[in-house]
Amino acid sequence: MAAQSSLRLLVTGASGQVGGELIHTLDPLGVVIAPTRAEMDLANPASVRDFIRQTRPDWIVSAGAYTAVDKAESERDLAFAINADSVGVMGEEAKALGASVLHYSTDYVFNGQGTTPYVESDPTGPLGVYGESKLAGEEALLGSGAKAFIFRTSWVYGATGKNFLRTILKYAREREQLRIVNDQHGAPTWSRDLARMAAHVIGHCEAADATTELSGVYHAAGSGETTWAGFTEEAISQLRQREPGAKLATVTGIPTSEYPTPAARPANSRLNCGKLEGAFGWKMMDWRESLGNVLEEFGAS
Repeated sequence: MAAQSSLRLLVTGASGQVGGELIHTLDPLGVVIAPTRAEMDLANPASVRDFIRQTRPDWIVSAGAYTAVDKAESERDLAFAINADSVGVMGEEAKALGASVLHYSTDYVFNGQGTTPYVESDPTGPLGVYGESKLAGEEALLGSGAKAFIFRTSWVYGATGKNFLRTILKYAREREQLRIVNDQHGAPTWSRDLARMAAHVIGHCEAADATTELSGVYHAAGSGETTWAGFTEEAISQLRQREPGAKLATVTGIPTSEYPTPAARPANSRLNCGKLEGAFGWKMMDWRESLGNVLEEFGAS
């Protein structure tokens, strides 16, 4: 095991919401290697293999992904190259190096049926190409024999990047009414909370020398639950408290059937995160609390 202070940590997707946060949260653990797409192209598994062999990391933190859910329906090969093939390569190379892989996955590996939070052992059944590619990535990583930590999450957002919250607050200032889906249930998850969780997990595993014993699949989503409409209402409510004179839209809930998309969305995105808390003593933030932090960070603009 490498000394914690000298760990070499390879982060993929550093320009994304979670990857950008990881650059900062992992820094205290060692040397963070954050390649550009030109240096390591996730759409080209050979590029991934070459870069890992050149840099020889102790941990590969896999935050990069193809996340265009609707576009994936017409770009299946690209989605699988990034979300499955390259993830499998990470596992193979990590196995050869004796390194570990921390990989982010999604609630889209499930079919969204039922009303109770999914546990890690529940049967999977993706509804579209995006979920299929992410599930294939999980299977490839687990099949590689590497020490792998897979964290399924949901509804990721933050103060930077393209995400639901930033878009909806822009519209809230421009429109009188917002029609938002109210029959999809889950929990918004702050990108920084996911990054902090990763740093905690890696530090815990290194300190306890327990990467093999603790490896596996975990769920890591914001605590509590809501709908997209409920998330929007809470965001606007908190914004009104910060800006009492602001003119903001009202929210009308609509069924998914009134907002058709190329790819089906799971109606139930609830994830039970008890295994994460039990293994690592980490509890994900309540979505309302994290929402307040994010609104404060970017000034609700």
